[in-house]
Amino acid sequence: MHLADYEESLINRRIWTQRDQIEERLAELSEHIEKVIQMYLRNEYATITEYNEKAGSVAEKYHFLVVADFPANFSDIAAKRLQSIAQSGARCGIFTLIHWDLRQPMPDGFVPDELRKSSLCLRRAGTEFVLNKQQAELGVTLTLDLPVAPALAVDLVHKIGKASIDSNRVQVPFSQVAPPPGQEWIEETSNELRVAIGRTGATKLQYLAIGKGTRQHALFAGKTGSGKSTLFHVIITNLALTCSPDQVQFYLIDFKKGVEFKCYATKHLPHAKVVAIESDREFALSVLQRVDEELRRRGDMFRKLGVQDVAGYKRAGGTEPMPRTLLLIDEFQEFFIEDDTIAQGASLLFDRIVRQGRAFGIHVLLGSQTLGGAYSLARATLGQMVIRVALQCNEADAYLIMDENNSAPRLLSRPGEGIYNDAAGAIEGNSPFQVVWLPDDERDKWLDKVQILSAQHPERHYSRPIVFEGNAPADIAENELMRAVLDKTPDKTPIAGRAWLGAPNSIKGPTEAVFPRQSGSNLLIVGQREEASLTMMGLSLLALATQYPPGAAKFIFCHQAVPGSTEAEFVDQIVRLARREVLIVRGHDVGPAIDGLAAEVKARGGNEPSASEAAPTFLLIHGLQKFKKLRHEDDFSFSSSSESGPDTGAQFDQIITEGSGCGIHIITTVDTLSSVNRFMNRKALGEFAMRVIFQMSANDSASLIDSPKAGNLGLHRALFYHEQEGYLETFRPYAMPQPDWLRQLAAKK
Repeated sequence: MHLADYEESLINRRIWTQRDQIEERLAELSEHIEKVIQMYLRNEYATITEYNEKAGSVAEKYHFLVVADFPANFSDIAAKRLQSIAQSGARCGIFTLIHWDLRQPMPDGFVPDELRKSSLCLRRAGTEFVLNKQQAELGVTLTLDLPVAPALAVDLVHKIGKASIDSNRVQVPFSQVAPPPGQEWIEETSNELRVAIGRTGATKLQYLAIGKGTRQHALFAGKTGSGKSTLFHVIITNLALTCSPDQVQFYLIDFKKGVEFKCYATKHLPHAKVVAIESDREFALSVLQRVDEELRRRGDMFRKLGVQDVAGYKRAGGTEPMPRTLLLIDEFQEFFIEDDTIAQGASLLFDRIVRQGRAFGIHVLLGSQTLGGAYSLARATLGQMVIRVALQCNEADAYLIMDENNSAPRLLSRPGEGIYNDAAGAIEGNSPFQVVWLPDDERDKWLDKVQILSAQHPERHYSRPIVFEGNAPADIAENELMRAVLDKTPDKTPIAGRAWLGAPNSIKGPTEAVFPRQSGSNLLIVGQREEASLTMMGLSLLALATQYPPGAAKFIFCHQAVPGSTEAEFVDQIVRLARREVLIVRGHDVGPAIDGLAAEVKARGGNEPSASEAAPTFLLIHGLQKFKKLRHEDDFSFSSSSESGPDTGAQFDQIITEGSGCGIHIITTVDTLSSVNRFMNRKALGEFAMRVIFQMSANDSASLIDSPKAGNLGLHRALFYHEQEGYLETFRPYAMPQPDWLRQLAAKK
């Protein structure tokens, strides 16, 4: 049992003593014999030894079945299985060592001579062990060694155990399938896409072949630790090495709580169009929509040329590159965990892409840990996916990924061991293989090589992938619209200022609030995410200020941050970077500022031409709940404002209700719905047609945006609601800008 301390598989986890346990273990060995004969020996090798001589790193292990006190606790079924193993196991690498207790009664139907025929038999004669008569007649003599000392035996077992750690892991180097130097980016995919993914048999390579006949889409299944993620990395990396981006492109979606595909975003893989890490269902649906748009676009192009496939398009003189498009989704069943519009839309899009994509070079590769359960694609759609790749999985999934007569995947026993089948799961299509091993550091080196290849072709202008990282906030540095605004000083006033709030949960431009000169053009930000709210306010100020020529707009920023605090320093830094005049208002100074704006509203309201020509004004208030003076008192409330001067709350209410129509817009953050209700009446709240809300209770969410959706937003998510347009969008707010980005911006300005 000491061996189990190092590697459980050495002794099959433990010593088995119960009747049902013995039956199960012998059944597993019988299945292993089936696997070796069907998957490895076939009609090519007489024994596993011959196979192993050719196989090298994918050699199959030998097994020893040790039985003490046979037939104690052996059922009739177990005894028959043992007899079968003794007869056919040796050629498959299974050898038996049986201690037979002749005092025990034989199981029913057991024929002792059949077991003896398959074995070298020793029997005890007094104090010695001698060969049976049949072997003795051959002139064979037997001399047994003396048993070793117990301490020496234990020491030897420990040494064997230490040497056997991870002995069940088989690693075929990725270099065996990678293109040799100088042979990168030379593969043509017009007729078929082929990529080596592992070793099959003793000497051959296993290829994933897509694009011919019915072999258009692939389904992958494997439990945790089976090597499914490694297989996806092998497919992506090897295709990126063998084919240029003009020949193959990827849309990568990972629903798992991890960062499997992040390396392709970090390395700016030129073949990748979209990389979604820990993806949202909404974003993933938008990826399907983008692929569907590409399918329709290619369909129009093919019809104009009168062709039916990619090869025909190129023969007809098509000039635009037409790469094979691979939509690769890991844990695709996440689409269907809820019976909602997303699941329904995904099901329809999958069905159309799978049925029609083959003609236009668009192929779907779906992976999952299990195909069981209620959450899955329609069986009719899965039936169109002729290529099936099974890694280690349970028996139920073995029948689901293959057909009902093919349970071969249940025999897979080690990580990376798989069955490739391009006959819709029929048993005659089985091709056993071992996925090549591609560790993270080696994968990154190969991806660096792809970057070098891309740099050697600057004329092709390969764009960076669209990256969605669901477990992280958005990065303002990736906002190209913001970058364009910051790179130059505008020479004319825009029709409407725009504030970019974050990255959307869909493939489109950044989530933005637009401020035309009309009623309702105010933005309310509600939630208890202090840093995210402050960042949104600061970046909104920076974006709006730099869109207007100097002096063409006015900006007032009200906040209560303590001087010298991180929050105050951030606001000051943003104001410096804006290079526009910004009035900073704190605490008691808010009264005069509001008085001035109220007077401006009144002046513009009485002169229509003046209102349309006056410079837009943006009032930004961070933490409205901290400005008690801005709280609007009801007409019947007790207040001494009439005695102490203008009612600041009433003036603020007037700015809200009348200001946006004459170009005075408000952007404010508030911590809770209760605070909103204390500072605004129903009419004033209605003037904030644009609203951003972070996670809050479903009831509060419904009160603000007529939807409980904010009740389960989670971290790094917010909702943007436009009441006038009836628009609701989930997005990832921008994180606090990195110091390097701020320094570069300061140096540029």
